[in-house]
Amino acid sequence: MASQMRKDIFELKGELVEMGNLALEMLDDSMKALATQDIELAKITEDKKYRIRELDDEIEAKALKVIALYQPMAIDLRRLATILKVITYLTRLGRYGKDIASVVEELSKKQPYPAPFVNLTHMWDHVKTMIEDALKAFTQSDIKYLENFEVRDDEIDEMRWSIFRECITYMMEDAKTITSCAFFMMIARYLERCADHACKIAEKVHYMVTGKHIEIS
Repeated sequence: MASQMRKDIFELKGELVEMGNLALEMLDDSMKALATQDIELAKITEDKKYRIRELDDEIEAKALKVIALYQPMAIDLRRLATILKVITYLTRLGRYGKDIASVVEELSKKQPYPAPFVNLTHMWDHVKTMIEDALKAFTQSDIKYLENFEVRDDEIDEMRWSIFRECITYMMEDAKTITSCAFFMMIARYLERCADHACKIAEKVHYMVTGKHIEIS
C-alpha cells in the first residue's frame, strides 16, 4: 500500500510540474506577444486558461483521493498538502498570463511603445526566475533554491514602483502615451503579484521539506 501511495504522489508531482510549466509558458508567451505585438500568440495564450483550469481540478481530485485512501503521514502528508496549495497559486499565475495576453490587441495599436516597456520586460525576467526556482525547490525537495527570496521580492516591488513613477512622467509629458502607460502600470502590478505567488509557493515548499513554517514578506 505504501509503495502504491508513493507512486501516486510521484505522478501528482509530475502533473504539478506540468501545470507549473504551463503557467510559466502562459506568462512568458503573453510577455512575448506584448513585446512583438503578436495578436495570434496572445489569443493562443488566452485559450490555455482552459487547460490550466482542468489541471487544477484533476490534481485536486487525485490528491484528495490519495489522502482518503492511504491516510499519509509526515512528509507524504506535507507533500500532498503542498500540492493542494500550490495548484491554487499556479492557477493564479496562469490567469495573470491570460490577463496580460488579453490587452495585446489594444496595445498593438500603439506604435512604438513608450520607454517604460523595457523595464517591464526586465521585471518579468526577474519574476520568471523566482517562479522557476520555487518550482525547482518543489521538484527536488531542496530549499537552497529559496535563498534570498525576500530580498528578491523586495527588488520586484521596487521595480513596480519605478515603472509606476516613470509612466506617470511620460503620461504628464505626452498625452499620447496615457493608454500604453496605464496598461504598463497594470501589468507591472500583475507581475508583482506573480512574484508574491512565487513567495507563497516557496513558503509551502519550505514547510514540505523541513516541517517548519516561514513567512516571506
